[in-house]
Amino acid sequence: MVVTSRVSFALSGIITVLLFSGMQMYKSWLASTQLHTIFGGYIGSLVFIFSLTALGNLETIMFGQSFQMKLFPEVFISLITSLIASGLVHRVSTTTCFLFSMVALYYLNRISQETYSTSAPVAPVHTKKRK
Repeated sequence: MVVTSRVSFALSGIITVLLFSGMQMYKSWLASTQLHTIFGGYIGSLVFIFSLTALGNLETIMFGQSFQMKLFPEVFISLITSLIASGLVHRVSTTTCFLFSMVALYYLNRISQETYSTSAPVAPVHTKKRK
């Protein structure tokens, strides 16, 4: 199901806030064991993905469809936000959040390149024939 940029901005913003508040509500549980701490980093990477989506949709609404997100400031702001959210849970969650976020960013970039990249038409090369 395809939604507009406005609806996607609202949904991803709400999900970001819900994930962040859920991490804070279950902070003690997420810091209780090693596996839960790694899970806290994974949830932090989801905060990264959804905040990046919200920020990208906000810029699309404000600047138009042709606007592209860049490494700085969009990705950097989303990454710092998710790392701070994970750091409020546990230090190891910050590290795993960074690792999961980098993997997610790689795949988001790959999907974006496959979806939105346009290949330039190849011009035929004319060569002179020698007689």
